[in-house]
Amino acid sequence: MTEAELETYLHDHIPLSRAMAVRVASISDDKLILGAPLGPNINHRDTVFGGSASAVAILSAWSLLHLRLTAAGQPSRVVIQRNSMEYLAPISGDFTATATLGTDAGWDGFLKLLTRRGVARITVGAELEYEGKVAGRLSGEFVAFGKDRL
Repeated sequence: MTEAELETYLHDHIPLSRAMAVRVASISDDKLILGAPLGPNINHRDTVFGGSASAVAILSAWSLLHLRLTAAGQPSRVVIQRNSMEYLAPISGDFTATATLGTDAGWDGFLKLLTRRGVARITVGAELEYEGKVAGRLSGEFVAFGKDRL
């Protein structure tokens, strides 16, 4: 899936992404970057609303899992089960959320469990960046339900 195709998918299937003007900046096997402007995500202090920052971080992690599972031939329904968000600095302009699967994420075990049981959990991290600095960090636990549970 290309950046443009994923962006269209997100806007069509997750309407909040369109309202927040989320764009897909970059896709690779182990990293996905989303961007969002300040305008539709602004709060009363002229910075990004915390809920918007968290939503873009979650969306980047979800998108990375969605693409990885699709590429692995494992159509799944992916939902977030829990997350923690750490806000490190105010964001006063356009920002990005970069989701990654670390080497210790347990991807192979996750796929095996999903294949065998039809459900599996994995933790994905994302970092918010503004003006070249980390402005926030997300740790999200996601659950994938395999094709028999779609």
